Amino acid sequence: MILVFAAVGGLGCAVQVAADEQASVRGSRPNFIFLLLDDAGWTDTGAYGGRMLTPHLDRLAADGIAFTDAHSPAPNCSPSRAGILTGRIPARTGIYSYLPVAHPMHLRAEEITVADLAVQAGYRTGLFGKWHLSDLDNADQPGPLDQGFEVSFATSNNAAPSHRDPVNFRRNGQAVGKIEGYSCQILVDETIDWLDSIGAGQEDAAPFLACVWFHEPHTPIASPPELVQACLERHPELTQRQAEYLANIENVDRAVGRLLDWLDQRDLARDTVVWFTSDNGPLNAFSKGDLRGLKSHVWEGGHRVPAIVRWTGRIQPGMWCSVPVSGIDFLPTFCELVGVQVPADRTIDGVSQVPLWLGREDDFHRATPLYWYFYRLNPSLAMRDGDWCIVAHTDDADRPKAHPLLREDMPRVLQAKPVRWQLFHLGRDRGQTIDLADDEPQQLERMKRQLDKLHAEVLSEGVRWDIPESYQSRANRRVWDSE
Repeated sequence: MILVFAAVGGLGCAVQVAADEQASVRGSRPNFIFLLLDDAGWTDTGAYGGRMLTPHLDRLAADGIAFTDAHSPAPNCSPSRAGILTGRIPARTGIYSYLPVAHPMHLRAEEITVADLAVQAGYRTGLFGKWHLSDLDNADQPGPLDQGFEVSFATSNNAAPSHRDPVNFRRNGQAVGKIEGYSCQILVDETIDWLDSIGAGQEDAAPFLACVWFHEPHTPIASPPELVQACLERHPELTQRQAEYLANIENVDRAVGRLLDWLDQRDLARDTVVWFTSDNGPLNAFSKGDLRGLKSHVWEGGHRVPAIVRWTGRIQPGMWCSVPVSGIDFLPTFCELVGVQVPADRTIDGVSQVPLWLGREDDFHRATPLYWYFYRLNPSLAMRDGDWCIVAHTDDADRPKAHPLLREDMPRVLQAKPVRWQLFHLGRDRGQTIDLADDEPQQLERMKRQLDKLHAEVLSEGVRWDIPESYQSRANRRVWDSE
């Protein structure tokens, strides 16, 4: 037996496992449910110190492993989703920002997704919720059905007109029309119906991968009035808007609870990995704890997110792990557990988290540092090396930019170079308040060289989108400073 202990504040996980446990889970072919929130912050569950009541998500944490230093692949929506599906730094895939309406940027068909690999391995695959990796109204852009999912119940972007009674879902490409209810509950209804239709839980049923990508708590928010009122009664200091937000996540928690109950009823909990996280940081300052920055920022608040994984009978319950991890790790983790090869014809930046789940931190090695790039924001770059984090401004930082990616941006996106750096030790300064660049010149120089090399390599793979000159040409332009 190997016994590994570490405090939550330091690098490590606490668990006791057999030395050969990792070998026993390779190729075990569990089911996967990937639960993704939209714009939820690091503290937006009860388990992470939030004021909302999330008993079902808290139960996931109590029954599995929760990460205190988990990150989204990017600080905003579409790039993060590309990273989750491909295991690659999003800019390698050509997804540099969110996908506006009728924009040519999309996840290309030549990218290999975790759903592609799942189908090849005999899995049933379904995508439910917010896609935001192509325009579902544009037949020339590949959608979920072209990226490995056999069924799709999705929206191109946000639920419209809000989370309540959405009208913009497409089922396998066909418009559904208005659906009464709240988006999160509708998604779980659809997911459960699909799981029942494929005989999940029955003898000799094929394993499944279900990506349940909630629209909540992205605006425009709509929450059940009774939950909003209950939040106001528990926390009279809240504004109406804040109570709507807390209730929004509580409604998701109810939906997650129904899905977990379905697994229990089918005796599938031990055979199913449930992975929960968010696509980026929050818009709300009250959802980020003591972190610096918000959604879209490369500061910690823009991409440090809650992340919980439950695999009953395999992951020891109640683990808290502070090793830095990312949603970009999903594809290689899936590959290890399913027993398929990680694509060898392209760079895969993520790494399997299985050693951490089993408490074998010494077997966890990340070859490519965690890296974030958002061309529009200033600063635009960040990279992690253990507890050290370098943040960089590029030579394109002070150029006024529109909110969507425009034709004029493309050359700069692919050529921007870091020119000014800040250095932080997150183990001692999680809020990134003390710049150590002058105090740690050797560490700074080492990380500068590492960031320069990685950034140039990533951009060399990037896609130069042919954006029409007329596309939103009158959009307002400004300097997007996140200081």
